[in-house]
Amino acid sequence: MIWLAVTKKISKPAIWNMCLYIFIGANSHCSTNTGALVTSVKNFPGSRGVVIGLLTGYLGLSGAIITQLYYTFYGNDSKSLIFLMAWLPTAVTFVFMPIIKHHKGTEQPNDFNAFYNFLYMTLILAGFLLVMIIVQRCFIFTKSEYYVTSTLMVLLLILPIVVVIMEEQRIWNNKKKEHINSEDPPPKHTPQMATQNQNQNQKQVCFSWRNILIPPSRGEDHTIFQAILSLDMITLFIATICGLGGTLTVVNNLSQIGLSLGYQAHSITTFVSLMAIWIYLGKITQGPVSEFIITKFKVPRPLILTSILILSCFGYLLIAFDVPNGLYVASIIIGFCFGANWPVLFSIISELFGLKYYSTLYNVGLIANPIGSYLLNVRVAGHLYDKEAIRQMETLGIKRNPGEELNCNGSECYKMAFIIITVVTLFGALVSLILVLRTREFYKGDIYNKFREESKTVENKLVVTQNNKVELGPT
Repeated sequence: MIWLAVTKKISKPAIWNMCLYIFIGANSHCSTNTGALVTSVKNFPGSRGVVIGLLTGYLGLSGAIITQLYYTFYGNDSKSLIFLMAWLPTAVTFVFMPIIKHHKGTEQPNDFNAFYNFLYMTLILAGFLLVMIIVQRCFIFTKSEYYVTSTLMVLLLILPIVVVIMEEQRIWNNKKKEHINSEDPPPKHTPQMATQNQNQNQKQVCFSWRNILIPPSRGEDHTIFQAILSLDMITLFIATICGLGGTLTVVNNLSQIGLSLGYQAHSITTFVSLMAIWIYLGKITQGPVSEFIITKFKVPRPLILTSILILSCFGYLLIAFDVPNGLYVASIIIGFCFGANWPVLFSIISELFGLKYYSTLYNVGLIANPIGSYLLNVRVAGHLYDKEAIRQMETLGIKRNPGEELNCNGSECYKMAFIIITVVTLFGALVSLILVLRTREFYKGDIYNKFREESKTVENKLVVTQNNKVELGPT
């Protein structure tokens, strides 16, 4: 863009406005995700896998949801799309900003059932959007029909509020029964408890620059530099770069891959449109599944990352060797793996390095996304695609004009690229096995026990405070 401004092909004010827009938009996106996801993980640390899966799943559906609202409000007016993107996220943020905050002692025994109810509802929403995408490809919708479908979509989107209301009512009834049936006095806030809390606080603040290379035990709160410089983070970072780089290559170039392999335009449009659904299914499935596996079978969560990386290799090989109709299967496998990578990555970071600086470490993990995309998408797939396209032009005796877009046809366009990506991804899987071996003892224990104890301590303090107020009477 800067080059276009210098050559006077686009005005400089327009370029700087666009740069400012991209800068603010990109950072606001990261800020919103961080605020919602990190806060929810801190509120429900014992159910973090399910929580991360749900939130990233809704994020995966957001594009389809906003598209439906865009067609409902503005039809095909492309200029109004920018206006919609300006006011809708801002309005939603301001409405829900007072609600998104850290609540201590919020976990309840029935949280898992409530989260699974959320999961079922979001699956219904995703199924509805999937049907709408297919139907709208086949038929032309009128304005009134868009109003009906968008109304149904919004109702499905806010349906989880019913679960929240029912859960709050159930908790309130249980507290009333406990208050009536309780005969034993509540635990007092003894000096011993105060001493324990004081020792814990001292333990949390004892880190300094001197012990930056001496991190605490896994699961305890690491400082930012202790986490970044630890072998666990470096291993996880390398494995994630190898895994995300390949999946991003397919996600970003799926249409071009389909054209080079000779697929029909309507087929390419269909599986490009459905890619968001496969990504969503990967996110929404991997959260609860990985949470169940590590709590039930004590399997290290990095092993699940290893399995995702290996599974994605099958999709790469289907593309590399141009298996008949293989791109349909490959798009499902790779879309699912791309979505599944995120909840596993975010959960591992929170479990190994604690929650005190999770908002920063969460974004450190996100850096693997652009690095992997640049290395495998730009430097490998893009370079080899252009090289093969130039070779084909020279074979046909066609001279390329300056600035002319390159088009490559045939299985050779991406064959070598995806063979290299497969090898790199397998290397990432091997690297992730190092993290599996390093963390196997950690995951054999009850990694969420301390959060349950903290929640009980907070509840006991609240009970003591309430009883003291009752004993003192009105002032």
